[in-house]
Amino acid sequence: MTEILFYHLEFQPLERVVPVLLEKTLERGWRAVVETGSSERAEALDTALWTYRDDSFLPHAVASGDEFDAEHPVLIVTDASNPNGAQVRFFVDRAVPQAAAGYQRLVYLFSGHDPDAVAEARTAWRALREGNEVTYWQQDPSGRWAKKA
Repeated sequence: MTEILFYHLEFQPLERVVPVLLEKTLERGWRAVVETGSSERAEALDTALWTYRDDSFLPHAVASGDEFDAEHPVLIVTDASNPNGAQVRFFVDRAVPQAAAGYQRLVYLFSGHDPDAVAEARTAWRALREGNEVTYWQQDPSGRWAKKA
């Protein structure tokens, strides 16, 4: 059974939330793959991960399709591949999970300010809750996460 976490972003942007979640993933000894909706967003996320905090280093790369992709603990992709053998898959920027097989955890982040993204999240929730441990987290105004389902 895969653990699937839905994160409803309302008060903090993706670029502030993803680095923290990736750090926690690495602290657990897991590798991560982050699927974005486009190559432009992959590059923007890459830049954000390098610069999000002065006192931190988050080892990552954008997938290049070469043999070095497998070496990165965090890899940003624009497709369904898993070149670094990640146990955790993140979905951001309108990338939507279709299946949970092969991962210990899926993390789906979507903007509460985008009605289409909210509709996609509802569809994904219905499709993925069967046979998986699914939880829904929503931000409060202070940026804290509250488990809602």
